[in-house]
Formats: sequence, structure tokens, C-alpha cells
Amino acid sequence: MAIDLSVNLNKIALIRNSREGNYPDVTAFGRLSLDAGAAGLTVHPRPDQRHITPDDVRNLAALRTEYPRTEFNIEGNPFAPARGTYPGLIELVAETNPEQCTLVPDNDAQKTSDHGFDLKTDGERLIPLIEKLHSLGARVSLFMDPDPEQIALAKQIGADRIELYTGPYAWAFGRNKEEGEQQFLLHKAAAEAALLCGLGINAGHDLNLQNLPLYSQLPGLQEVSIGHALTVDALLMGYSEAVAAYRAICD
Repeated sequence: MAIDLSVNLNKIALIRNSREGNYPDVTAFGRLSLDAGAAGLTVHPRPDQRHITPDDVRNLAALRTEYPRTEFNIEGNPFAPARGTYPGLIELVAETNPEQCTLVPDNDAQKTSDHGFDLKTDGERLIPLIEKLHSLGARVSLFMDPDPEQIALAKQIGADRIELYTGPYAWAFGRNKEEGEQQFLLHKAAAEAALLCGLGINAGHDLNLQNLPLYSQLPGLQEVSIGHALTVDALLMGYSEAVAAYRAICD
């Protein structure tokens, strides 16, 4: 069974934001991604708007009229309050109706997401937010470390899927293949726990053309979200070619 490739456009937006204007155009790269075979698009609007802006979310959501079989995934911290032109994650979901909303426990001090939820601490606070997202028609995924006990709690509070945080796996794989294989076994156990309790499985963070072939063997893996490495590879091989290379592994 093929794995869905969701192209994360954050890095395109980060490059755009380093200058005035709208170059590169995030929406144009979303269209390129879908034309090259991506199953969907992922964005992570943050209150500090360091990359994706609320207008990017709105413009990319409108692409679904041209690509009705693709999915739009909005990531973000549901606890972060509105700030400036950022209306809040739940409000953006209500406005743009993504197929999936991935909840992530990040903050402005983090360069990027670097850990999953501790549901023993945040689980009760997440329940009404998950219910609200369900009422808006969104599938809800929680960004999680490969901890079977925490994953069981994700199911209990109403999540539909988890997104396994693959940063430590990618870093271990980069040091040597044996370390990567050991990390993969942790993720395999986590995936089996998710399947056992009826959760869908996504994954993302620092996956690349070298470590994705092993990770694609994860039991039950349905979707990978990839942006940083894909953007770097695009500098070497061309953007559409990079998307196609990742799609080939997912297929």
C-alpha cells in the first residue's frame, strides 16, 4: 500500500520572508508539488509568522478546487493565542476546512518542533479542542514521541491519528545505519501500539531520501510530511524531480 506524501511548504515561505514581496510564491510551489504527484500539502502557521502566514493558509486551501483528490494538513499549537494577523489555529481551521489538523506542542523559542505531546499533562486540555476540530470536519492527528503509553492516551482523548516525531530517528540514521535501525525498532513498537488501539499513523521531521526507505517499512504508515530535506534536494535536482523522488519511495 502506498504512503501519502504531504509536501511541507514552510521552507518555501521562510525563503520568501527573507525579502519583501511574494517571491518565491508559496501557492505556486504548492501547485508544483501537486502537479509532481504529492498527495497533499502541509503548512505550520505559527503566531510569530516566521514562515507560513494566515494568507498562505487561505490561498493554499483554495487550491483544493483545482486538485479535489488531494489533502490539506494544517499543523500548529492549539494553545497558542491569536496575535496580530494570526487568528489562532482553531480559527484558521474553521475558515479553511482542511482535511487534517495536526496538533503540535511548539512555541516561539523553538526553531522547529522538537518533541511530542505529554498527554498526562495536556490530555484533558486537548479533549475539547479535538471535539471542536471534529465538529469542523477535520481529522485530528497528534504529534507524538514513539512512546506506546502516550500513544494509548492519544486514542483515549479522541485523536484519529498520531504523527510520530522522526527527528531522533533521522539523526541516529545520519550517524550510522545501526543506530538508525535501533531507533526504527522503537518507532515500530510505537506504530504497533497505535494500530492495536485503532489509531492511524503519520510521521515527519528530517526524513530524507537516505532514511526514508527504511522508515517507509513502518507498520501501518499512512502519510509522511516532508519539507526541509525536500527543499534542499530541490536545489540539487530540481523541485518537481525532488517531489517525484520522494513519491517513488512512498509508492
